[in-house]
Amino acid sequence: MDVVDTLRHQERVVARELASEDRERQLIDKLREIYAAQGIEVPDRILQDGVRALAEDRFVYEPPSGGLQVALARAYVRRGKLFGAVVALVLLGAAAWVGYEFLIRAPLEWRQDRARIELEQEIPQQIAALADSILVEAEVAEAVEQAERLVDQGLAAAANGEAERAREAVRALAALQAQLRETYELRIVSRPGESTGVWRVPDVNPDARNYYIIVEAVNPDGEAIRREITSEETGERETVQKWGVRVPRETYERIARDKSDDGIVQDRVLGVKRPGYLEPEYRMPVEPGAITRW
Repeated sequence: MDVVDTLRHQERVVARELASEDRERQLIDKLREIYAAQGIEVPDRILQDGVRALAEDRFVYEPPSGGLQVALARAYVRRGKLFGAVVALVLLGAAAWVGYEFLIRAPLEWRQDRARIELEQEIPQQIAALADSILVEAEVAEAVEQAERLVDQGLAAAANGEAERAREAVRALAALQAQLRETYELRIVSRPGESTGVWRVPDVNPDARNYYIIVEAVNPDGEAIRREITSEETGERETVQKWGVRVPRETYERIARDKSDDGIVQDRVLGVKRPGYLEPEYRMPVEPGAITRW
């Protein structure tokens, strides 16, 4: 091994100095000089064996190319890095599982359970409670019929899993209940600078006139409340504080005479909305239809 080591360190120098056909002999001479300079006496036989070994590459290490044992050996050598990679993969997998469980699956199941409870329990209970209240408070058959129709629609939607339609039925029942509980006076507007009545020429009949009295709803506290009114001129439903109620010409002229005396309408109550009813009870003749702008 010492010979080979020495030869390796000197090979490039020796190669430049030796011819190919005298390589072995001159290499041995060179080696002898090297060892003699170091005070070491080496027999020619040993020098010849070393030169031949160098030529045959007998002392060159060639690592194994593959196989299970080699793979296991390499894995063992790199066990520190592999262990870290395995731990990182395990932690990544655990984080992914936790994220899925708590951020995706659990909220999804909660929403599904919440939707099921709403459709199977909450909405039917709300519908039943509102319907019972309406049936007790209603004084007109029209309100009862509306309630029954909304109950059927809401329960059918809940049974079919149509949550939004079921909620809409609940909202409609609540609005019907609120309408029944309302109480107010429909007062004729009679203030300086404000119109008490107006008339229109309908598009379908230029020779006719439609008469309207301007009113507002006033609750028991004396406050004017806003109402949803559908205009017969535009077909749009608006929430307004004042609107025009269509009346016959006789009613219009009667109120005009009342105001012409002193500029104030003395008989200002056109109708009264009582609890349990859907619409006001009118004290003067009126006709179907209303306007929201004039």
